[in-house]
Amino acid sequence: MSEFDSGKQKLILKSNAKEDYNYREAIKTLRTNIQFCGSNIRVVMLTSSLPDEGKSSISISLAESLAQIGNKTILIDADIRKSVMFTRFQRAGHEEMYGLSQYLSGQKLLRDVIYETNVRDLSLIFAGPYSPNPTELLEENLFSIMFEVLRASYDYIIIDTPPMAEIIDGAIIAKHCDGAVMVIESGAISYHLEQKVKKQLETAGCRVLGAVLNKVDKEKFGKYGKYGYYGKYGKYGKYDRYDEEGRS
Repeated sequence: MSEFDSGKQKLILKSNAKEDYNYREAIKTLRTNIQFCGSNIRVVMLTSSLPDEGKSSISISLAESLAQIGNKTILIDADIRKSVMFTRFQRAGHEEMYGLSQYLSGQKLLRDVIYETNVRDLSLIFAGPYSPNPTELLEENLFSIMFEVLRASYDYIIIDTPPMAEIIDGAIIAKHCDGAVMVIESGAISYHLEQKVKKQLETAGCRVLGAVLNKVDKEKFGKYGKYGYYGKYGKYGKYDRYDEEGRS
């Protein structure tokens, strides 16, 4: 039982029908590569350029995979503007749920927004209700304090962040992270846009650990499955659906 547990009912992680053998192996590869980045890499953010590149699903799967091998892990949904993670978890009861936005605005204590899950060693912080000023909330001193407390209690902190091409939230979060993984939708995002996001992360002082090439064409890259390949950033060439500003 977590030291933050206050008798709240555990959340149940719903199964994902898309998680076939290739997907699970790709997530294990991602997990292993992060572990080999060094023992000092414990707070890892997953980000993307634009919405719907699959970042949230990979964040959940990575956190679950780390917990399954005995790492005490907490997953933080930091997309206060447009969270989708709530739909991936099922409540056993009907108690009111609290989240990050309520903690950062001083409405709740940190222990009030941390939830245990049915996956051993995996805890979760939801984004919480929509806030009209998410950037200002993320700049609150409470955000820094949260990381200090969680680092003392968890082996890994995995953060699902907002897409970075159009809003600054991800760059603010990056200042508190040891490393970042960029999720890139195969064939959909321009090389220049990815370079822009990479530069934002580096400017924030966050090490870019690598990239996940997502939604790979199975016929063209069959051996990698739908959720492709984890490796050094820069191996993916140019993508033509979006230009530098992220527009078609």
